Amino acid sequence: MAEINAYSEDSIKSLDWKEHIRLRPGMYIGKLGDGSAYDDGIYVLLKEIVDNSIDEFVMGAGRTIDINISEHKVSVRDYGRGIPLGKVVDCVSKINTGGKYDSRAFQKSVGLNGVGSKAVNALSSIFIVQSYRDNRTKIAEFSQGEIVRDEEEKETTQRNGTSITFHPDDSIFRHYRFIPEFIENMIWNYVFLNAGLTIIFNGKKYFSERGLHDLLVKNTEAETLRYPIIHLKGDDIEVALTHAQQYGEEYYSFVNGQHTTQGGTHQAAFREAVVKTIREFFKKEFEAADVRASIVAAVSVRIQEPVFESQTKTKLGSLNVGPDGPTVRVFVNDFIKKSLDDYLHKYPQVAEALLKRIMQSERERKDIAGIKKLANDRAKKASLHNRKLRDCKIHFEDNHERKQDTTLFITEGDSASGSITQSRDVMTQGVFSLKGKPLNCFGLTKKVVYENEEFNLLQHALNIEDGLDGLRYNNIVIATDADVDGMHIRLLLMTFFLQFFPDLVKARHVFILQTPLFRVRNKKETIYCYSDDERLKAITKLGVKPEITRFKGLGEISPSEFGLFIGKDIRLDPVILKDSNIQALLQYFMGKNTPDRQQHIVRNLRVEKDDNLILTEEKITVAEDDEGDSAA
Repeated sequence: MAEINAYSEDSIKSLDWKEHIRLRPGMYIGKLGDGSAYDDGIYVLLKEIVDNSIDEFVMGAGRTIDINISEHKVSVRDYGRGIPLGKVVDCVSKINTGGKYDSRAFQKSVGLNGVGSKAVNALSSIFIVQSYRDNRTKIAEFSQGEIVRDEEEKETTQRNGTSITFHPDDSIFRHYRFIPEFIENMIWNYVFLNAGLTIIFNGKKYFSERGLHDLLVKNTEAETLRYPIIHLKGDDIEVALTHAQQYGEEYYSFVNGQHTTQGGTHQAAFREAVVKTIREFFKKEFEAADVRASIVAAVSVRIQEPVFESQTKTKLGSLNVGPDGPTVRVFVNDFIKKSLDDYLHKYPQVAEALLKRIMQSERERKDIAGIKKLANDRAKKASLHNRKLRDCKIHFEDNHERKQDTTLFITEGDSASGSITQSRDVMTQGVFSLKGKPLNCFGLTKKVVYENEEFNLLQHALNIEDGLDGLRYNNIVIATDADVDGMHIRLLLMTFFLQFFPDLVKARHVFILQTPLFRVRNKKETIYCYSDDERLKAITKLGVKPEITRFKGLGEISPSEFGLFIGKDIRLDPVILKDSNIQALLQYFMGKNTPDRQQHIVRNLRVEKDDNLILTEEKITVAEDDEGDSAA
């Protein structure tokens, strides 16, 4: 009762803008993360700054943006009009201050809240803004949102524009690092959505002339295309689509320049409109799954006041394109119905190739219908008591604030899964246990997914049989031992996902779990080391003859220790596709070109000597089985 009575005027506190952003960063930039996921906070900070430069390009001011990132330092320089010199400090340090509120040109922009650059300022240990305008310049510097330098205006010969340099605060973004592939992907999306824009990232030039057409060219293997890319443009909408040889559906969707990685109402409307239009064109009631099988498409729309389902703006929730406009569904459907129908009439050879692809999908579906039904019946029975899956309580498709944390660890054997199971967060972390090495499925048809019980149960655990709409875990983490067999199992699982569910990898849901290789400790301190360099630094720090333990298998790590490695400080390596030619990649590593692969291993084999620590000598082996699986 005393605590209740203590509630008074003194209990009410007001935070200033920077204190509130630093106290509740998730409200402004979504999750924090360490940079291992494409939507982690450090990339949101970069995007908020680049978005302002994109706005200048949209207004016709400045066609080039320079981005430089080294270690923890980020610099962005555009050649737009430059922030008015008298408002340089206000624009990066006063909430709801900006130049977009009264501009009709920005009615179809993602960010109209006047918070973006202020959030970056508050969450950076160093934040420097400099504006160049009409041969004059002004510079200001902040630390954690507090101004530390405010110079007077002075003359300059630099071109008009704005330069911002910041260092994300490592007290908020712990152990963070920028992954260049994520930044490159972000930059490519910017140039695809803004044809004619040039972005120079660390000296490399990025440019697109044909927009979303170029996006599909870059992300699709040319030799797998069944017909030329269909590219359609209208007022506030642009679409590119084709069919390839891969399994599943693959979509790149955008709203007002924002990459909606989880889709939303515009993507759902597009999928529906394509099926409806093709049915009407061919006058046949095709199964929707047959029409969309192997489709690769990009769709970009611009709408007024978009509503997203999360702070990170990865899924559109808006029902209408504007206060007085049609619904998103009607808007997209009307455009596709007219434009795609006109295109198919104009190019009958494309229509013929499209029909052949649909008929092939229909035959493939019917071919596996019997085994699929039996496999699904087995999976349903197994799901009542699936010994392989130790599920969590929250799932990715749930409307829950922690759904982004949902994780499925795929482990090898019962010992490793036992340690993870005992130390995991039962709300958001599930465990799927493999029995031995999975089948090398390279070159096999999707029939094997249903014939192989383990693959079928994994498919049902993830709920990805019919696409990613019902995906149950945001993060699929391959957790194998750091030895030859563990690496082999990792390759076999990656082959399974790339062969049959490439969109799961391309949507960046697949990760590799990093676990410590060494434990270095003395009586006062314990340090876990993830590399040999970290081990040497730990030895230097702890002094003479510390106790060193080499972890060889996950099962050797006690549950109490394992909890340290899969909690807030979890280290994940994302599986990133640098090359769109998946089949060539799998052929080289998982096919039967054994001599070529062996020569590659011999040429790149590296032997290191360690004078600081004598460990048990282990032989490096290359395991080859009868099916051409490589353990290297």
